[in-house]
Amino acid sequence: MDERVPVARDVDFGTARLLPDVDRPHAWLLTVDGAPQSYVDLDDPGHLEFEYVQRLAHVVDGAAEPGAPLDVLHLGGGALTLPRYVAATRPGSRQDVVEADRGLVALVAEYLPARPGDGITTHAADARAWLRGAPERFVDVLIADVFGGRRVPAHLTSVEYVRSAARVLRRDGLYVANLADSVSFTFLRPQLATLAAVFPHVCLIAEASVLRGRRFGNIVLVAGEREVPVQYLARHTAADVFPARVEYGDAVRRFIGDARPVRDEEAVLSPEPPDGAFSIG
Repeated sequence: MDERVPVARDVDFGTARLLPDVDRPHAWLLTVDGAPQSYVDLDDPGHLEFEYVQRLAHVVDGAAEPGAPLDVLHLGGGALTLPRYVAATRPGSRQDVVEADRGLVALVAEYLPARPGDGITTHAADARAWLRGAPERFVDVLIADVFGGRRVPAHLTSVEYVRSAARVLRRDGLYVANLADSVSFTFLRPQLATLAAVFPHVCLIAEASVLRGRRFGNIVLVAGEREVPVQYLARHTAADVFPARVEYGDAVRRFIGDARPVRDEEAVLSPEPPDGAFSIG
């Protein structure tokens, strides 16, 4: 008999709830103000419920040889889904997680703590402010999955922000970001232009229905000073239960079109998802 009960608590940026999954005895769904934020199976950190998280994991998988430890920086913590995955698949990795919601950090630490020895350090801080004090060239992968409620904060969408993120990446490192948009991609296109203004190599990963403008959904952006492993990503995302496309090179340049990089003074929040949209941070 499952004796777990839901947990609800007011945190800094809303009301968080931890909901047990009746089908998996040690799995939980985290929501904030009703929006799903994270899904964690404490027994099986390799089980990734959300499609966009699977795509983020593919980027991590393709960043280095299988099993090799990585230094990873996560902007946005949630319930530590991806840090747990990295710890399980790449033992010995060093990971920093930056989460602005101190109440959420405390809730996760109380009910869903990371395992001792997993190499995960959580910092309760604003992502951009924390980056300013971070060392140069100290991480292999930077994953930006920051949502205030259901929207990406404006100060994490500008060229100035991306430059500060690029500063902490090693020369062969990868920057990865999760965002959400729909036709006519008035948020996505300037975000691609912003990344292209800082990094020479940029690609995007999304379901075909999202790229065709048929629905609102998540798009994963990958960028780096080195070439992005697009063939690896294309092969693995195409094999997912919900297959995705990888666009790069000329396709990304056509997608950007006449969109311009975003500066701090003109940065805006990502669009509000429509009711019922499953686009999550």
